[in-house]
Amino acid sequence: MKLKTLLVFICILVSPFANAQFTPYFENYSLSKYNASNQNWGISKGDDGKIYVANNNGLLIYNGLNWKIKSLPNKTTIRSVLAVKDKIYTGSYEEFGYWTYNDKGQIIYHSLSHLLNKTKSTSEEFWQIIDYNDKIVFRSFQNIYVYENDKITKINLPSTVISCSIVNNTLYVSTLNKGVFILNNQLQLTPFIQSDIIAGDRIISISKYKNQLLLTTDLKGCFIIKNKKLEPLNLPINETLKKYQLNRFGQLDNGYLVFGTIKNGLYITNHNGEVVYNINKENGLANNTVLSILIEKNENIWLCLDNGLSKINLKNNISYYNDVTGKLGAVYDVINFNNTIYIGSNTGLYYLDQDHNLKFIEGTQGQVWDLKIIDGQLFCGHNNGTYLVTKDKIELISNFTGGWTLKKIPDTDIYTQGTYGGLVKFKKENNKWQVNHLGKTTNPIRFLEYENKQQAWAANAYKGLSKVVFNTNHDSITKVVDYNHKGLETDYNVRVYKLKNTICFKTNNGWKKYEPLLDSIVPYPFLNEKIGKNSDVISEASTNSIFFKNNNGIIKLDEDNSVKEILTRNYYDNRIILGYENVSKLNDSTYTLNLNDGFLMFNPNHNFSAQSPKTPAIEQIKVNDTYVSLDNKVIDIPNNGNINITISSPGSTSHSFEYSLTTDPNKWEKVDNENLVLSNLKNGDFGVLFRTTNKSGQTSDVKSLKLHVLPPWYKSSLGFILYFIAALILTAIFYFLHKRKMYKEQRRLEIELKKEQQHLLREKNIENERKLVEIKNEALESEIQLKSKQLANTAIALVKKNEALLEIKKDLQINEGQFSNKLINRRIQKKIDQTIGNKDQWEIFEYNFNQVHKKFFNQLKEKHPKLSPKDLKLSAYIKMNLTTKEIAPLMNISTRGVETHRYRLKRKLKLDKEDSLTEYLHSFN
Repeated sequence: MKLKTLLVFICILVSPFANAQFTPYFENYSLSKYNASNQNWGISKGDDGKIYVANNNGLLIYNGLNWKIKSLPNKTTIRSVLAVKDKIYTGSYEEFGYWTYNDKGQIIYHSLSHLLNKTKSTSEEFWQIIDYNDKIVFRSFQNIYVYENDKITKINLPSTVISCSIVNNTLYVSTLNKGVFILNNQLQLTPFIQSDIIAGDRIISISKYKNQLLLTTDLKGCFIIKNKKLEPLNLPINETLKKYQLNRFGQLDNGYLVFGTIKNGLYITNHNGEVVYNINKENGLANNTVLSILIEKNENIWLCLDNGLSKINLKNNISYYNDVTGKLGAVYDVINFNNTIYIGSNTGLYYLDQDHNLKFIEGTQGQVWDLKIIDGQLFCGHNNGTYLVTKDKIELISNFTGGWTLKKIPDTDIYTQGTYGGLVKFKKENNKWQVNHLGKTTNPIRFLEYENKQQAWAANAYKGLSKVVFNTNHDSITKVVDYNHKGLETDYNVRVYKLKNTICFKTNNGWKKYEPLLDSIVPYPFLNEKIGKNSDVISEASTNSIFFKNNNGIIKLDEDNSVKEILTRNYYDNRIILGYENVSKLNDSTYTLNLNDGFLMFNPNHNFSAQSPKTPAIEQIKVNDTYVSLDNKVIDIPNNGNINITISSPGSTSHSFEYSLTTDPNKWEKVDNENLVLSNLKNGDFGVLFRTTNKSGQTSDVKSLKLHVLPPWYKSSLGFILYFIAALILTAIFYFLHKRKMYKEQRRLEIELKKEQQHLLREKNIENERKLVEIKNEALESEIQLKSKQLANTAIALVKKNEALLEIKKDLQINEGQFSNKLINRRIQKKIDQTIGNKDQWEIFEYNFNQVHKKFFNQLKEKHPKLSPKDLKLSAYIKMNLTTKEIAPLMNISTRGVETHRYRLKRKLKLDKEDSLTEYLHSFN
């Protein structure tokens, strides 16, 4: 019922201008998307929601997000496919069988060709597979093979087998030259109908049509089977089918007919055969040759093409006007004027004529910005100025370039236009529009809204916002007030709208509004919270329902402030003109959205709520690159291992996946495509939660997977066993080492005792030797003292001797006259002098002195090398503590001479006056 209502609306919607260029929403899948061969021969949908396609390269599998290809063992082309319960049957060249998923999520092929025993087919390809009364029927051009209870039954036919159809649980087998047969449940063939009308023609299908049997052919159109006779069915589509060669046929639940052709794509007609849509290469279909059709229960139609695949969505109540030639260009505005659709684009102004052809209006080449109906006249704001449009003719009424927006002044019949060069006034006088520039501002004004009759807000096309004040007659601008710094964080990209009698501004930082009491611009929480900071108005703001575009799609704000989702992004992604999005009203139930290659039509009253995403399914699990069974309730992961989880949600559209860990269930992260890889997991038990989300922000129920990350070996049972063994070994080692240590300790004590005894003995010996040395030292000291005394005595004796000799010499000198022989006297004196200064005596003294005071002279000479022998003598005498008087006779000089010599010696030794010569000499050993 839903689909019937939908298609009735489509017929009404496009009836005034329906042609090949109006199409429902569809999506092409090119070779680059599914990464297989260009030709696709058959298609089927499994109970798991996946799409299975017979491709030249093998079996294509689509899980709603990604495509995968699986080849047959012999790498041959797959010509047919049918998913039945948990099996996917395929037919190929001299090969047929089925695919199943194992417990690890891998799809495995099982051949049935071996069941033919020795009756092996020769050069047969299996082009069709049918599920009939729990039997699987494989059709080639030569025969039919029925698979049941693990057995194959071959059924020969008298002519080439063209197609098989099931109607009311009856299997009709159509041949090329022998008509149509019925295959009963006992696998017996009985003739049904044969007619020369269709002899030699391909019978595409037999189906139920208005309680009758409809037979379709490739080149002769459609027939009704009545009383086992053929009657031509004169549908409006018939001639088209004959021209473009029908190849596949199907029916929607409401009775609408679907025709796939060889030469011109797909036709969808109502139940009377009147064309609703023709989807072909011209309006965007990947290829014009339809090889197979799959009609889903949710009103999706899949097409297998000679070059690619396409999916058509009939449920969303959306139609497109596509211009794949590039002639139209990017569309900026669409309007319905006098039952004619006018289209303004970057290449000029166009309209659709009665034959639904796109027509260019001469003289309008260039950018069209705005189309508006005023007083029953169509205004065209153009790059060159502003035109009045009458049918296919134009009249330039304003040469002020760049007519961006045209607004009516409240409570007047005057209009103001924002242009490249400022504001322009339009007023109709005597049925003729008078146009003049209002002066003051020459900035490009793209957005304009009136606050009241005398004041308007104008936003520059790129930067700036101003309040404009007009005079009473609106002939000129009296004042322009700059509002760039009154509440705006930045004056770039400011747009002004009047929403629900409030002056609002869309800025880079969200929605704001004008507060008259403060004469300032302030944040607007209502719009920021209701429709979001990143939303923008894309329709006339003066209407009761206002359309916005946000990150998820297009929404509508109704008069009661309720928000309704209109279109999700997938319907226009990569096709809108960013910054110039525009929703235009064609009639009360039809609106358009401009695109870069046409426009989109939709009914905002339709329920556009996006299909709720389905709960994701886990397809495969790999642990350390090894597949594991999906039957496991808990997945074990080795320590430091990784897990790769593949998920899918075939029943969802425009979706992605999110995951969360049970350790933090409120934190959801995006899954990269359909694979989640987890690594470096802590050991323990936890779960992974998956959910599907779509572009509308809806989420599905959660799918969970339990994981058990094994502990490292040192925390496992094996580790504890090893710990126990290690503990025993360590205990034994400890015992052995302890025993060995005790033995070593005992040996050490014994050795230490011996060493101690030896040490005591050595110390005793050392003590004895020390005492002996002390005794010897005492003896030596006594000897030295004795020698010192002897030396001192000797020195004293020498002193006395010399004193005596000096006394004798003195007497001789005094009594020299009494000697008769003076020569003898002198000889005696000389002898005395020689005796006093006898060198041998000094050497004997020096030797004895050195014996007592070892190294004295050596140290003194080393430190003072310039000392004379007399200096050394004097130093020795002083060292012996002899007085000056005692030294004088030893040196054979006077006492005065000794003091003088002492003074000179002190200077030679570089001693200061206060330094003691005696102490200095005593410092030497």
